[in-house]
Amino acid sequence: MEKNIEVSLLLDFYGELLKPSCRQMAELYYNDDLSLAEVAAETGITRQGVRDRIKRGERQLFEFEQKLGLLSRFQQLEAGLNDIARKAREISETTNDNDIRALAGDILRQTGELKEKE
Repeated sequence: MEKNIEVSLLLDFYGELLKPSCRQMAELYYNDDLSLAEVAAETGITRQGVRDRIKRGERQLFEFEQKLGLLSRFQQLEAGLNDIARKAREISETTNDNDIRALAGDILRQTGELKEKE
């Protein structure tokens, strides 16, 4: 996974655990796609100060993930739901049994509902 996307996802999971100024700068940089100079202008500190806080925040985010594993668990669950939905579609498309087709439809609905809650 690309680092920028991974850090953005980690911010979603652990951003509230960062100091507010660090979180704000990381969100501006990763989520709003501002440059270091733009973040510096927005926050009123130097470009180097922004870079240092973003790097500190990145380290903390990766440490949180290493210890807690919420993002990796989320990705495993999402992959599992996708696999279950794929298999249910395959069953629904290959069977002539209406009861089995209805059960496969129920599985598809439930996996869809679970994915919406993510």
